[in-house]
Formats: sequence, structure tokens, C-alpha cells
Amino acid sequence: MPLALEGVTVFERGWLSSNNVLLHGGDSATLIDSGHCVHAEQTVALVRNTLRPGEALTRLVNTHLHSDHCGGNAALQRAFGAQVVIPPGEANAIAAWDEDALSYRATGQRIERFTHDALLRCNESFAVGARTWQALAAPGHDPHSLVLFDAHDGVLISADALWENGFGVVFPELDGERAFDDVAAVFDLIERLAPRLVIPGHGVPFADVVAALQRARSRLAGFVADPARHARHGAKVLLKYHLLEEQQQALPDLLAWWSSVPLVRRLWQRLHRPAGTIAGWCEQLAHELAAAGALRIDGNHIRNR
Repeated sequence: MPLALEGVTVFERGWLSSNNVLLHGGDSATLIDSGHCVHAEQTVALVRNTLRPGEALTRLVNTHLHSDHCGGNAALQRAFGAQVVIPPGEANAIAAWDEDALSYRATGQRIERFTHDALLRCNESFAVGARTWQALAAPGHDPHSLVLFDAHDGVLISADALWENGFGVVFPELDGERAFDDVAAVFDLIERLAPRLVIPGHGVPFADVVAALQRARSRLAGFVADPARHARHGAKVLLKYHLLEEQQQALPDLLAWWSSVPLVRRLWQRLHRPAGTIAGWCEQLAHELAAAGALRIDGNHIRNR
């Protein structure tokens, strides 16, 4: 069920699609983030069934361009003719559809090609109905990510910078680039903003921001103290995400996919080639995820849970 605020509807999605935030503006509406391409048909239906009488979806804003946040862009463009607005950092790569410059080939994730119409830069604002949203830089999880803040009512759309119980994988760190300090700086920014409500990219909206920041800082401190722990966490996230896309896969097919993913290979090498082979590492991580209840191993098949 969507959470309804004054002029805002939040669709809390599963962990393959990001949450979608529909901003109502009278005769026009704006959607923040579009979920994953696997769920695009459902996203279109959610929006269509929630638009108010006489209201059209005219704009779609992406907080960042990971596949779970922009995978529905193309479907929403087709269904509504909505203008797509993105952060500027990867605009040239989107225009050229350079999957090497984007994250999709490196992570082995699905995405449907889309085009963009405009850019939303840091510190720029846009109004929808009675609310004005300011875009603020939120590097760390993604170097180009934005968060959106309604200062009047203290509502923050935090994307993957802060969840109620954590934050998104710090992808630059997986590539060997220092970014934990960026994550900490974004936590400090959110603390200064002192939002009364946070609408995260995943999970339920929450009001106890102080407690969420405490949990996030504690988790970050653990990663800073042991970067290999974060790298292993990132590898498990990539494996789980793939199973969310596929739902189930024969082990030989899963191992072939895993061995082909550039980021997986880089992580395996950085971690000194655990399990001896990259395929053996996949099996090792799969058993750990199965023990945690995140997937199920049925003979020669791996199934999402």
C-alpha cells in the first residue's frame, strides 16, 4: 500500500525496485525514480492508478542512475510521454548509451535503454504543487547521486544515502576508489538538515532520523575498519541482486554469469582470489546467503528467497 502525505504518494517497493515517490501538482505530477525494468509494467500501473483526476505524469526525476532506480524510465516515457530529468554526472554516457561508462555492464545488471530530456544539478530546485524540492549532492553510494529536500516541511527523499537500517553499497570503494569519507559527509549533511521525515530509496519512510544515523555511522565504521568486509558484502549484494532479477537459475548458468561480470572479477582479485577459483567463490557466497535465508539451493539450482 502506498504511503500518502499531503501532495506526495510513496510506493514502497521490494528490494529489486527502488521506492517510487509520486509528487502531485494539480494538473501535472512528477515521479522520483522508476524502479527496475523487470517491474516496469507494475510501475506504470501504480502511477496510472494513483494519478488524480485531470492529472498527468509530466516529469520523471532520477536521484541516480543505478538500474533499480531508472530501469522503468523507458516504459514511463512510452506510457506517459514524461520528461526524464537526470543528475548531470553521467549525461554524456546516457546520451551515447555507453554501458562501459555506466554501471550496467560492470555489474552485469539488466537495463532498458532510455533517453534524458533535462538535467537536475546540485542546489537547483523544482516545485510541484505546494512543495519545493532542492537537489543536494550525496556522493558515496554513487558519486553522482542526489537527495531531494523539502525544507518547508522537513521531508527528505534520501535515495540510497540513508535507509532506516543502513545505506547502499559504496560502489566506488568496490572499484578501489576512496568514498567512505563521502558517505560520512552525507550523513553529516542529513544531520544538519534535520528532516522530520525521510523517504528512503528502499524500505519504509521513517521519522527517527537520529537513530537511523547512529546505526548507519556504526555500520560505516565497521566497513572503514575492515574494507574487505565491505567488499565481501558488495559481492553478496551483486549475487542476490542477480537472483532477484532471475528468481532462479541453474548453477552452471549462474557460475557463467558470475565469472563474466567485470566488477566481480575485480573484487575476487582484490580479495586475493578467495576459494581458489572465481566459480568456487560464487558457490561459497551462495552457501553463506543460503545459511542467512537469502536464497535456497535445490540440487543444481539456486533460487531466490
